[in-house]
Parts: sequence; structure tokens; C-alpha cells
Amino acid sequence: MYCDYLVQILTARVYDVAQETPLEYAPNLSARLDNQLLLKREDMQSVFSFKLRGAYNKMAQLPPDLLAKGVIAASAGNHAQGVALGASRLGTQAIIVMPVTTPQVKVDAVKSRGGVVVLHGDTYDDAYAYARELEAEKGLTFIHPFDDPHVIAGQGTIGMEILRQHQKPIHAIFVAIGGGGLISGIAAYVKRLRPEIKIIGVEPIDADAMSQSLQAGHRVRLSQVGLFADGVAVREVGEETFRLCQQYVDDIILVGTDDTCAAIKDVFEDTRSIVEPAGALAIAGAKAYVEREGIQGETLIAVACGANMNFDRLRFVAERAEFGERREAIFAVTIPEEPGSLRKFGDCIGRRNLTEFNYRIADQKEAHIFVGMQIANRADAANMVETFEANGFKTLDLTDDELTKLHLRHMVGGHSPLAHNELLYRFEFPERPGALMKFVGHMSRNWNISLFHYRNNGSDYGRIVVGMQVPPEEMQEWQAFLDNVGYRYWDENKNPAYTLFLG
Repeated sequence: MYCDYLVQILTARVYDVAQETPLEYAPNLSARLDNQLLLKREDMQSVFSFKLRGAYNKMAQLPPDLLAKGVIAASAGNHAQGVALGASRLGTQAIIVMPVTTPQVKVDAVKSRGGVVVLHGDTYDDAYAYARELEAEKGLTFIHPFDDPHVIAGQGTIGMEILRQHQKPIHAIFVAIGGGGLISGIAAYVKRLRPEIKIIGVEPIDADAMSQSLQAGHRVRLSQVGLFADGVAVREVGEETFRLCQQYVDDIILVGTDDTCAAIKDVFEDTRSIVEPAGALAIAGAKAYVEREGIQGETLIAVACGANMNFDRLRFVAERAEFGERREAIFAVTIPEEPGSLRKFGDCIGRRNLTEFNYRIADQKEAHIFVGMQIANRADAANMVETFEANGFKTLDLTDDELTKLHLRHMVGGHSPLAHNELLYRFEFPERPGALMKFVGHMSRNWNISLFHYRNNGSDYGRIVVGMQVPPEEMQEWQAFLDNVGYRYWDENKNPAYTLFLG
């Protein structure tokens, strides 16, 4: 059935619950990209997502008799909150079927907005199937998260606001894609009025259902999807959204997890707000597009579409953001297990700021050091490898290795039969470039480092743990070192965790 989306969007009922969100200039990102980047701040909606626009518009268009019977939806996140809030405002009941694996914070958020939560199944597909059963059984109206003209039109009001807020030339608008409702609505409006503006979708590499579908010419159902950007973790896009994307979307950019984390950090630095991974996709896509196309001086708009971030993900985001910005590199460097090698290794590093340093004695001839450091770009990392190799140190660049980034960096260590006369101490020192190697330079050449762990945590002080092999007859000299090094220290030789896992 034909739908005139221009009319539907212009007459959409969204502002009973939604606000016209600001279109904000991002100064830091704009300067780095050498283009003007504007953020459409949908993360500032009352439910911290654009989803209430489409959900409310769908419900507001229902005949009174159907609305009175109630509505039902399946969702584990933002759509659920939008439906619950919209139903409450319209004076009807909303049942939200959520997987049993849904975090309690999201369940509570739906309940607080008047929704009745039904937990069913382990996945969204399970919850969706059960919701459709309840729809038929109870005579409810199902509110689809994306594949519905009224939902699409509600999301399309974002495009209407963008063109009203910025009437000067726009090179491209970047929009995250899950099921496709958001980009379909924006594209349907923008392309009717300003067809010269590029509409560019952004998907995670491991959840690219729309990209694969457009390439294949038909909808492709993914066998599995990555869950980091859970707001767009959709196995199959909608029929109507696929049709609209075929007609209006100019390009799709795929981005990785590290790129998304870097974009979350970028938004925070410009706005002091923390968007969720799906909410940062458009920003990550804009950055990737600028790098690919080499454009300058253009106006780009990215829709920051959500901010329902799980707090426990922040540590992961902070860890991976540096990789996404190409600001940190990780190397495995092999040096001879002999006095002076570590100092020579430090000379190679020079004044570079280290982010991590892990080592545990394991071999009598060679030492394997796991080291992270700040870099300017990937070429800088390649230069560092050349420097190590030129000094006789075999080197592996592990920056892009997922096993290393997720696990191995936290597992360097263990018991060692070679750790004779080992002393274990923790030290704290002012965090500045060169401080770590200055600490190493104070040690006697006669002492062998048997364990070393350091990780830059973004604080004013760096913290390290060191295992040092000091002959019993040199304990007085060791104490003199502790007294003169100028750093706070703690004796950990009797720490039970050390005894159990490392000693």
C-alpha cells in the first residue's frame, strides 16, 4: 500500500511525549576531522532514545476502540521504554515482553513508565514470538519497533527537525541502522526536500543485516549478531525499511567495536554526555567516512540516537577507546634475559608514554615483555617495531589481536621456578612521560626483574608491582634503593594472593 511519507511525517504526533532535540556543534571532533560535525542529540529525550517518537505516533494513530484494548511489544531496551511511556500518556495499558536475560535496570525502567513486563525466553526472537501469541490471545495491538509506516514516520520527524535547524548546505547525514526504522524515516523526508544530501547508514561489522541485504538485493537473515551495540543487534531488517533503504540510502559504513568505543569517548569529550554503543555508531561512521573520502570543510550531521548505557560497560569502553583512536599500540617484545637489557629496552622507548608493562620471568635466556604505549597513529606503531628490531629485540605488534586485547593482557604472570630470592613490592609514582623508565634506571644492574606489571588508568598517579631478585647479602642496598627512589611503596611479600598465584 502506498504511503506518502512526507505527509505522514509532517502530520506525525510525536511532540506530546518527545522534544525537539538540539543540533549541536562538536568542536573537538570538528577540529580533528577538519569538517563541521553536528550532533543531533536524540540521547536527550526523556527515555534517552529516539524510540518514543515512532512508538507514540503509532499508538496515537490507533482507533479509540483498539487503543482501549491495550498494546503489546517485544523489546529488551529503548523501544520498550518508548512504548510504556506512550501508552501511559494515552491512558492505555502496555505489555512488554522481554527476554529473561534482560538486565534488571532495563526491566525497572519499563515498569517505572507504567509498562507491564512479561519475561519470556532467552533471546529477542523468543520474546517476539511470545508477544505475537499474546497479541492474538488478548486482542492487543502489536507495536513493531521498526517495520511499520507510522513508526517510520515518527522517527522521520528527526529529519524534519534537522532540515529546519540547519538550512545551509549539508554534505551527509549519518544514521545508525538496526531494523532500519530510524534511517528510513529520516531518508524518506530528507530525500524528498533535499535530494543532494547523502544519507549514510552505519552498522557494526558483526551486525550488518542491512548492508548484506542491500548487496544481495533481498533481505538477508543473519545467523548471529554481535551484542556490544545491542540497540542495533537485529538479525533481519524490516520489509518496508528495506524497501525505503533501497530507494533512499546512498551508502553504508561498517565500524568495529574499537571504533564505536572511540566515538563514545569523542562524544563525551565534546558534550560531557555518555551515549550507548548504538548511539555512537553514527559518529564512528562519520569519522570513518572522512578518513575514506578525504573530504574537508564539509558539514556532516550524525544522529546520537541513544544513551541507555549499562554502567558496567564503561570500563571496557575506556579500555578499547584508545585502540579505536589508534592512540595505543600493544607489543610483545623479546629481550635477552641478562643485566642491562631492560635499560636498553627503555632507551628504545625514550620519552613515550607507556600505558602498560607486564613481565614474568619464565626462561633463563629470553624475557618476553608485554608492553602498551601511546602512539600518534598506526605508522608510529610500525616505526616503534622497527626501532625494537634494529636493537636486536624480536617484536610482535598485537594491537589488532582480539585475544590479546580481551584476555591475554590480563593473564601475563603465574608461578615461576626461576624466581629465586624474589621480593614483591608495589610502587606509586606521578604519572608523566618517562617516569616509569626513570624508576627502572634507579635499580642496581645486579638485580634481575622477575615480575613487572603496570597499567595506565588515566589517573594522576601510576601504580606498578615489581618482583625483584635481590641476593640476601644485598638487602641493605635494596633498602637504600627504597629510601632514595622517592616513590611511595608497599611490601607485598606476605600478601596471600601473591603466595597463591605468583610466589
